[in-house]
Amino acid sequence: MEDTILTIEEVAKYIKISERTIYDWAQKGDIPAGKLGNVWRFSKSEIDRWVNERLKKNNKEIGLSDLNHLLAPERVLITNFSTKRDIITALIDNLSEAPQIKDRKKLESAIWERENLMSTGIGLGIGIPHIRINSVRDIALSVAVNKIDIIDYQTLDDNPVRIVFMVAAAQNQHAEYLKLLASISKLLKDESFRNKLLTEGDPAKIYNYLTKGE
Repeated sequence: MEDTILTIEEVAKYIKISERTIYDWAQKGDIPAGKLGNVWRFSKSEIDRWVNERLKKNNKEIGLSDLNHLLAPERVLITNFSTKRDIITALIDNLSEAPQIKDRKKLESAIWERENLMSTGIGLGIGIPHIRINSVRDIALSVAVNKIDIIDYQTLDDNPVRIVFMVAAAQNQHAEYLKLLASISKLLKDESFRNKLLTEGDPAKIYNYLTKGE
């Protein structure tokens, strides 16, 4: 039987991922795809194999290779803020530009509502503001490495925050969302890795550290 050829829109509907994410994956070579002229096309049989391989990893924590799918280079910031409000606002501004975010105001409201409920400073100089809301199409991630201590970001160990990840997910992405939060926490428990991020001055290199380990 002849294989079915799919468009970006058809693949997005088939595997329930945003069209923008499919396009980004195709550009990076992270999903099997080819170009006919200037248009991306996909083999349904290859997509089925690719999805099945990824589903087999469901019980594993998200690692560097998966962050490569979730974190875009433009979502990495080097900042120099002294207050929690300033760095979270900068991350909201950055993350709201992601195609997965449909409504900046709802993102901002949900982030601050979550933060007012309980600080997202987890210790070791790390903050992870995170939410799941209906106005998010797919998981979106932004990170800021701050060059000075943020002393008013309450943490579990009272250490000042320097690295802040912001995570937004759709309401139906509970399992993937929890795995990502756990993975970020585990990754940043490595002191040498944290120090590598903190001493780097190039956002592109921080992106490579987080997504490729290099």
